[in-house]
Amino acid sequence: EVQLVESGGGLVQAGGSLRLSCAASGFTFDDYAIGWFRQASGKEREGVSCVSSSTGFTYYGDSVKGRFTISSDNAKNTVYLQMNSLKPEDTAVYYCVAMRRDWVNAVSWRVVSLVDYWGQGIQVTVSS
Repeated sequence: EVQLVESGGGLVQAGGSLRLSCAASGFTFDDYAIGWFRQASGKEREGVSCVSSSTGFTYYGDSVKGRFTISSDNAKNTVYLQMNSLKPEDTAVYYCVAMRRDWVNAVSWRVVSLVDYWGQGIQVTVSS
């Protein structure tokens, strides 16, 4: 059974930090790129970041570049998203996703229809 289990969300003040974790199981970790999407209330899902553990490539959405850092611990099949300098507009449900790494590039990583697996989502709330 494929599982993507997110943790680390919560409430933080603007300017603060959070680290999200995504523990993956049930598929071959190296065959997939793992990333994060988010969905704010009333808005469409958007790609936040993605990492291909086998190639080392990382991708970031424009709104989070320079503030968020994605990393991968292949021994633990876990991906982390370090979120610094958080803003109220970062408030959203964050979803861990997995996509076949052969499909992932600088453009495709944020395409919702290419996501193979979704986590259940975790709330991140940034207060002003």
